[in-house]
Amino acid sequence: MTELVISGMTCDSCATHVRQALEIVPGVRSAQVSYPEGTARLTLARGTPMTALVSAVTALGYRARVADGIADRPRDSLLDKARSWLGGGQKAPDGDEALHVAVIGSGGAAMAAALKAAERGARVTLIERGTIGGTCVNVGCVPSKIMIRAAHVAHMRRESPFDAGIAASAPAIHRCRLLAQQQARVDELRHAKYEGILASTPAISVLHGEARFKDAQHLVVKLNDGGERELAFDRCLIATGAYPSVPPIPGLKDAPFWTSTDALASDVIPPRLAVIGSSVVALELAQAFARLGSKVTVFARHTLFLREDPAIGEAVTAAFRAEGIDVLEHTQTRQVRHADGEFVLTTDHGDLRADRLLVATGRAPDTQGLGLDAASVTVDAQGAIVVNASMRTSGANIYAAGDCTEQPQFVYVAAASGTRAALNMLGGDATLDLSAMPAVVFTDPQVATVGLTETEARARGMEVDTRALTLDNVPRALANFDTRGFIKLVAEVGSGRLLGVQAVAPEAGELIQSAALALRARMTVHDLAEQLFPYLTMVEGLKLCAQTFTKDVKQLSCCAG
Repeated sequence: MTELVISGMTCDSCATHVRQALEIVPGVRSAQVSYPEGTARLTLARGTPMTALVSAVTALGYRARVADGIADRPRDSLLDKARSWLGGGQKAPDGDEALHVAVIGSGGAAMAAALKAAERGARVTLIERGTIGGTCVNVGCVPSKIMIRAAHVAHMRRESPFDAGIAASAPAIHRCRLLAQQQARVDELRHAKYEGILASTPAISVLHGEARFKDAQHLVVKLNDGGERELAFDRCLIATGAYPSVPPIPGLKDAPFWTSTDALASDVIPPRLAVIGSSVVALELAQAFARLGSKVTVFARHTLFLREDPAIGEAVTAAFRAEGIDVLEHTQTRQVRHADGEFVLTTDHGDLRADRLLVATGRAPDTQGLGLDAASVTVDAQGAIVVNASMRTSGANIYAAGDCTEQPQFVYVAAASGTRAALNMLGGDATLDLSAMPAVVFTDPQVATVGLTETEARARGMEVDTRALTLDNVPRALANFDTRGFIKLVAEVGSGRLLGVQAVAPEAGELIQSAALALRARMTVHDLAEQLFPYLTMVEGLKLCAQTFTKDVKQLSCCAG
């Protein structure tokens, strides 16, 4: 008879889970687990590895060690190592006890932190109440970009700058088939980049349930399959993301409106679609539905992309209207009614009717229900967790990263902050520099930005010089017969140091990283003007715009250096 000492069980249900996990280990003939005694008594086949038994228990979030007194065991055997590495608070060969890191969430920040912590020797328990993978892969970046790309193909078949020589025709849109293709790729990526990686990383165990803090060192997890489990941790990362926020418009909550999640999962293209919102998600989906066949009206309280350089909103508004999308600026929705399958939106400019209503006015940090007060974790007025430069919260040994914090809501920011949080949990001193953070909006033309706008730079007391180059000066755009948009550079007066770049252009997202690297290297616009850029690329527009600080590019030959 072999006995394991198990810590962390809080009820008989825990003991049942442990017994079931042990019984499926090859070589285990019988298992009796006692919660009150904190033990498991096992009958084993000869040669059954102790490491497999300990691993089966630790994978559930408990600690296990082989009980003392096992006879006829040579010292420094594999059994000793199993006990020291995996259970009972024993120490690893380097003398340091392996930390237990709890991670709440499974999106970009959570996965990056879990993998980095495991890589650095921690034992990780990842807790997810819903679908593994978080927002980006399941209901955000991936499905939206697939839909946007499909809509772009539909648009180009219907209309392009080359219609005089290539006959255009209206495509037949089979939304159900497009949705199936979209979901298949989402499922594939979720398995490859999340579920499969977790399953193949022994140091990370997954609990499916909803976590809340009991105190600053313990979580209580309400398991999806019933019961609760208390989980002690040495460090904890909160990475619960965000959810679509709903504005307080009278009648809205009683109407069957869409969030972005609903819209991406819908198998219908409504004849008439109303969109409340004027930024990234609202405008990406508005254009996609319009290109797939909806008559779309966008309701903007102010202008499109209010927080960006005004020229960005103006350029996108013009592009949308040219495609037949109604953009109602400075329009406040006063009331929403739904009757007989139709939405009626009352605005300061009259009523408008639609078959579907998409509300995309931002995302709110998903921090309710976590019991943050019990762990002394501070949030701001919007419910975002307040973190310092190290991703540490006000709670001892508790960190946070991603969209549930005050950080910019981009998955690559979340992943980078999750990695740094894990390093700091394990004794590091990593920070995240967002001064050259690129951002892309996948409308057509795309919007891409990095660094400071002219207004932001002046607000910081900087004296700036700017240049904006329209795309009819960029050879690639001329060759494409598509000159919508511009590239703008913001530079410091005197030094010429590049401070920021804003671009509205087809494939602007493909040029912005070059601008980000230039900012990171503290290049001047004169340095940028002297770089070699391949001819007939959109990124060459950065060089041309930089040249306008000293010359008239209209007077240059098409590839003049």
